[in-house]
Amino acid sequence: MPDSSTTSPSLPSDVIDLQDKFTTSTTKNQLQMLPQIIATGLPGIEVLIEWLQQQRGAKPTTVTGSVYQALYQSEFSAARNYLDRELPTGMVSLQSSKGIDYTTLQKLLAQQKFEAADKLTTEKLCELAGPDALKRKWIYFTEVEQLPTIDLHTIDALWSFHSEGKFGFSIQRNLWVGMGKNWDKLWVKLGWKNGNNWTRYPGSFTWNLTAPKGHLPLSNQLRGVRVMSSLLSHPAWEEES
Repeated sequence: MPDSSTTSPSLPSDVIDLQDKFTTSTTKNQLQMLPQIIATGLPGIEVLIEWLQQQRGAKPTTVTGSVYQALYQSEFSAARNYLDRELPTGMVSLQSSKGIDYTTLQKLLAQQKFEAADKLTTEKLCELAGPDALKRKWIYFTEVEQLPTIDLHTIDALWSFHSEGKFGFSIQRNLWVGMGKNWDKLWVKLGWKNGNNWTRYPGSFTWNLTAPKGHLPLSNQLRGVRVMSSLLSHPAWEEES
């Protein structure tokens, strides 16, 4: 439980009512209630801090991601102080089988700086693939097959957690499988192609949460489909099925 410095000993009755409903509601209703809670000001922030504290150790979800983002973007110092003290690297475990540091990626995604996060994601994939890939700044499809499952899960979880479940490799894979692995349909669905025209980088991509589901992170299709195919066919996602 949070200490007395983060949670007020008494909350207004209307906020207590919102707190009770939020705690027992479905995911859909929790997401709908979140703006209401935030609108109550500091009491609502205290409710969200307490709720998020209770989720420590549990698998991150769309709701915990949205609550985390609400606190991260809050103007109240109590919210930022709590995150800095209790969750300095976020709620996603930044695991790596190769000792790679994902702290900067986590911060960029928390700040909703999706374009910078996308570039860094490519760098991290190259770093995972080895010094040759890091030097050329892109990876071969044969290198994708050797990427560690643990690291792919970490990168994917960060993207999903900080995007209300809209972005990430696993999201792209689910769309791809759901379309019968039809690439032409997938490119349009992701917003990477319009008719016969590829979306132009970077200006024509959408770098915020209004983007289509699965829009980010990007993959350079000018080098062909094999890299993306290898990425979405990686054993990491089979384990999650």
